[in-house]
Amino acid sequence: MDMTTCLKSLLLAIQQYRGSKTAHNTAQLQKQVEEVSGLKCDQLLSSGQVLPSECVSGLVELAGDPNTNPVLTGTIISLLAQLACEDESREMLHSSYNLTSTLASVIHCHSATPGEPLVLQCLQVLQKLTYNTRTFHSTNYIHELIAFLMTNIQSHNDDIIMPCLGLMANLCRYNHSVQNHIKSLDNVKPFYRTLINFLAHNSLTVVVFTLSILASLTLNEKVGEKLFDAKNIHQTFQLVFNIIVNGDGTLTRKYSVDLLVDLLKNPKIADYLTRYEHFSACVSQVLGLLHSKDPDSAAKVLELLLAVCSVSGLRSLLCAVVFRPAGPKLRAAGRRLDGGQKAEPGLALVQWLSSPVEGAESCSLQALRLLNELLEEALEAESVSVCVLSFVEMLLPVLLGLLKGLDPAQGDTRLRKHCCRITHVTNLLLVLCAEDSTRSLVSLQVSAQVCLSQVESLLSCCHSNNPLTCPPPGSDCDLSQVCAEAVLKTLELMSKLRQQVKDMETSFYRILQDQRMVTPFSLALTSHHRERVQTGLSLLFEATPLPDFPSLVLGESIAANNAYRQREVELSVKRVAVQEVPPPRTNISILDSSTGSSRSVHNLVEKLQNGLELQEQVEDLRVSEIIDVYEQKLSALASKESRLQDLLEAKALALSQADRLIAQYRFQRAQAEAEARKLGGLLKEAERRREDLQGELGSQVLEVERSKADMEELLQHNARLQQDSQEHQGLKGAYNTLLNRFNESERLLKELQAAHIALTKQSDSLRKNHEALRLQHDKTVSVLEEREEKITSLHSELQQRDGDITGLRGELRAEQERGKERDGERRELEETVDVLRKELSKTEQARKDASIRASSLELQKGQVEAKLRQKEEELNKHSAMIAMIHSLSSGKVKSDVNLSL
Repeated sequence: MDMTTCLKSLLLAIQQYRGSKTAHNTAQLQKQVEEVSGLKCDQLLSSGQVLPSECVSGLVELAGDPNTNPVLTGTIISLLAQLACEDESREMLHSSYNLTSTLASVIHCHSATPGEPLVLQCLQVLQKLTYNTRTFHSTNYIHELIAFLMTNIQSHNDDIIMPCLGLMANLCRYNHSVQNHIKSLDNVKPFYRTLINFLAHNSLTVVVFTLSILASLTLNEKVGEKLFDAKNIHQTFQLVFNIIVNGDGTLTRKYSVDLLVDLLKNPKIADYLTRYEHFSACVSQVLGLLHSKDPDSAAKVLELLLAVCSVSGLRSLLCAVVFRPAGPKLRAAGRRLDGGQKAEPGLALVQWLSSPVEGAESCSLQALRLLNELLEEALEAESVSVCVLSFVEMLLPVLLGLLKGLDPAQGDTRLRKHCCRITHVTNLLLVLCAEDSTRSLVSLQVSAQVCLSQVESLLSCCHSNNPLTCPPPGSDCDLSQVCAEAVLKTLELMSKLRQQVKDMETSFYRILQDQRMVTPFSLALTSHHRERVQTGLSLLFEATPLPDFPSLVLGESIAANNAYRQREVELSVKRVAVQEVPPPRTNISILDSSTGSSRSVHNLVEKLQNGLELQEQVEDLRVSEIIDVYEQKLSALASKESRLQDLLEAKALALSQADRLIAQYRFQRAQAEAEARKLGGLLKEAERRREDLQGELGSQVLEVERSKADMEELLQHNARLQQDSQEHQGLKGAYNTLLNRFNESERLLKELQAAHIALTKQSDSLRKNHEALRLQHDKTVSVLEEREEKITSLHSELQQRDGDITGLRGELRAEQERGKERDGERRELEETVDVLRKELSKTEQARKDASIRASSLELQKGQVEAKLRQKEEELNKHSAMIAMIHSLSSGKVKSDVNLSL
């Protein structure tokens, strides 16, 4: 049985069960749900068909009905969990079908029995449904769900604790309203204590869930500062990295990566990670996970590495790990985490680059973005290392291989994914062209023919896509928009390489003059992305001087795009109005919109004719340009017609949705009639009470007269209160002045505290200077003692020489007396005297030299003593110990003066 037949049978069974909840209808519906569960339900909701949407809406409504059979509810939830395996379907179930509030209501109905299999099943589906999805605080039953989770997390039932922790982690992540609600509860402190106790749990999954909840709730509070302070954060890093590498499975690794990514968004924790000594070893081990064949694990690892690249201090460390040379690069000491690394980390990234477009396209795009960040960091260095150049040589053939394989005959989905990949590859090649050495490598691998064929294929895809199957041109996922971005990136690459590659410049200018380039240029210049507009303007600056560039056609295309955007805004307003009117008027609104669209087509034809009349007045205008303008306008009209057909289909879908709303309205009308009967009974009771109140009214009139007298007293009292109010205003002004003085005093206190801290730092520096001066003083004293010893030895030598001179003079006198007696020997004695005189003159000269040296040493001594006295005065200001040293030194100086005397 095919899917369409099964869905029709399922829808019929749902309608029969709604009409009568008998055992037969229950069995039939359960049988149909089981048959659909056995079929392949891939992309069932994302197809946009009405029949699956009606079936899912009915199933969600029945699952939320408390009167539905619990067994049937479990079967329906199993089918919905099967549909939630895809990201797009999961998002639709969460946002369009309100499955989150439905499951929360089921849990609330069975909250008295939390161990029931249906409750566990709802918790598991909610955990899958709310992962990486924000749940609004205004969602139905969200408060009851949070209370249920907090109660059961603090229970002792291990079977329900883990799913409750996982769901709580999803609800708290990036959701400030839910976080504030939990913090405002009365039992939040016992809840925090329970979570902190879970950090010592045996299950790594429980630990990761707990850390994620604590990080979301307490990261910027005192509890979080204590949990993630400098003492504990390194242990947390080690724990999270160990869980990522050696976790219990993909789920644990997924939440561990999310936890680390959230922690890295805190600047203080990111700074702690930059100083984590085992970061390189842990990252090497994480990179080893890329060698596995699991795309989910690889996607989370690449997400973590991209988050690491967002921290400037970690990006260089990651570059050093990825671009390490191959071979025995790991040391035994201190590298026990890297012991199992066998392959080069960059090789694993290259392998994920070449993954197929279907299945692992997210890994390929993430790997391209990661390499873009890493190579940009590596090429910003002063000199590019040999390892990076060898890696680029290995990478370039793989990148060029990714540019091939574009076939316009493929489906739009595959073409859109392939164009996104081409854009990322071209961005990476542009990064490589930013540096001379790598640009030369790129120029050796890239040829003009490759770029030319690539642009031709992209332009054919850009002009041949079916507008009925594409999103609106303003959206980012439009095939024309994606192809145009890839074309402009390829042209930018050709512009970078036109001087290095043969025939590249000729091909570049030839493509710029192609008529098909009008669409990429117009889409880029009217885009809301700054980078696309800048790229388009830079290429347009190169193209406008060319002789055959279709500038006139480009202007018309830009004007048409702007007009279409304005028309889309008007139609969106009309769509809102159509959704607000009752269903029977839907066909009339469709006719009105279609007639309005036909009028817009006639207006465009009139503009076209007016444009052609104006063009006939221009002299020397080439016929080819007129034909191009005509063809461009015809193509614009064709696109308008196709877009109108899209609008008609959208209106038909709105009509089917209106029919569904009619059914819901009938159900609500039955409820309203029951409520009306109840209100009728209340009305009779109100009539009876009205008669009783009329009797009381007379007594109230008397009380009114009494109240008038009371009113006068109240007016007098009001006057007194006004006086009190004026006094209160005066007191309030005085209070404000005192408050301002208090704020000023508090500001002065902060300034004084800052000055106190500065003076404390200055005192520390002065203490250090004091120690240095004391050491210098000790050195000066030792030098002074050496100089004093030298002066003493010189004094002793002078005294010895003076004694020798005195003896020689006495001998001279004796010899002179003997000369009178011995005239005969006088000549010999005179010769002896001459010799002695010469020696005496030498001795006198030596004595003079010694006295000069002594005077110079005394002068140096005086200078040293002056410096010493100056140093001693400085030391006396800082310490009493310096005073003692000064007294000792002054004693020594007095003894030295006595010695010199």
